[in-house]
Amino acid sequence: MTTILETERLRLRKIVVDDAEFVHGLMNDPAYLEYIGDKGVRTVADAERFVQDVAMKSYDENGFGHYIVQLKSDGTPIGTCGYVKRDELDDPDIGFAFLPEFRKHGYALESAKAILEFGIDSLGFTNISAITTPDNERSGQLLAKLGFSFERLISMSNGNELRLFTFSK
Repeated sequence: MTTILETERLRLRKIVVDDAEFVHGLMNDPAYLEYIGDKGVRTVADAERFVQDVAMKSYDENGFGHYIVQLKSDGTPIGTCGYVKRDELDDPDIGFAFLPEFRKHGYALESAKAILEFGIDSLGFTNISAITTPDNERSGQLLAKLGFSFERLISMSNGNELRLFTFSK
C-alpha cells in the first residue's frame, strides 16, 4: 500500500480494491449521502468498481485523488481525504469524508491540512477549490480554518447548487 503522507496521528495512502468494503460503508453513511451525494455504490462489488474506475483512474490520469485516512496507531481506516479533478472547476477540488465515530476528533482538519500542504508542495498547486452543499456548515467551517474563502454559489452539471470555496497560495 502506497503511503502518500503521515501526520502526527494519521497515515494517508492510495485507495486499493481491497478497501472496497470500507468504501462501501463510507459512501452509504447518511451524512455522506446528504452532503456529498449518492454515487450509486450499493454493494461491495459496486465499491470495487468505483475504486477501479474512479479512485485508481484518478491517480493514473491526474497524478492525485482521494486517499484512505487511517490511524497510525493500528491502521484502522477512518475516512478519505484528497483531491478530485472536476470538469466544472478550473482547479483541483479538495474533499474529505469520515465515518461517524471518527468525526469531532480533529482528524478531518489534520488530514486536510496535510493534503493542502501536499497539493502545494508536492503537486505544485497554486489554486485549490472546495465545494459544499449550502447547508454543510461544518465543512465550511473546516475550510475557513484551512484558509479557504467562500467565493460564490455555483451550479454543477447535475443541477445541484453548491458553495464554492477557493484557496490561493
